[in-house]
Amino acid sequence: MKYTVESLRPKIDEFLQPLIDDAGFELSYEVRTSESRHPEVENPEVTVLFAGPDVDLLLENRAELLLALEHLTMEALRIPPEDHSLISFDANDYRMLRVEELRLSALAAADKVKKTRVPFHFNPMSSRERRVIHLALRDEKDLRSESVGVGPARAVVVIPADMPTPPAPPLPRGPHRGGRPQGHGNGRTGRHEGRREGHGRGPGPGNRPPRGRGPR
Repeated sequence: MKYTVESLRPKIDEFLQPLIDDAGFELSYEVRTSESRHPEVENPEVTVLFAGPDVDLLLENRAELLLALEHLTMEALRIPPEDHSLISFDANDYRMLRVEELRLSALAAADKVKKTRVPFHFNPMSSRERRVIHLALRDEKDLRSESVGVGPARAVVVIPADMPTPPAPPLPRGPHRGGRPQGHGNGRTGRHEGRREGHGRGPGPGNRPPRGRGPR
């Protein structure tokens, strides 16, 4: 095991707890050894599990704040990008529920592409979520999935197996995130990421005074 609770907890506490206190969030968290329910999709070694009255704020807008805290913590701890999938932030089983949602979306997209032969383009999503789509469709013979675009605009397109990658739709002007599919073509050609892949804005805490350090 590359990362352990013992090695990570002091570093996570040093960065994350002051951030939570200064923001005035009513949140606690526990750093624990992971027990993945979908090891074929993601199999982290350590999970930071949140609880408390403000946990719903973390999960608004497809867990934008939860994922932002995860990303900031990875950067603060200087975790290399290839290891980001080994540390997971979660609350209220969000990760498990999101995997199931993405799998159902992938199957619905595949069914539509088979019937219409029109490429099906998902909204931009993280590398972990793109991997869920790729794995859900890996055994399909009549279609393929590809990741296209760059940076935050990188997304999955589902295409008939004998069709070249279509041109991309223009990038949206505003925030455009999540995994809900839209029936567009795609853009820049990307490599298939099935083997390995791996925020709208939620309300802030307002003007509440900072709270004391919660249990971990």
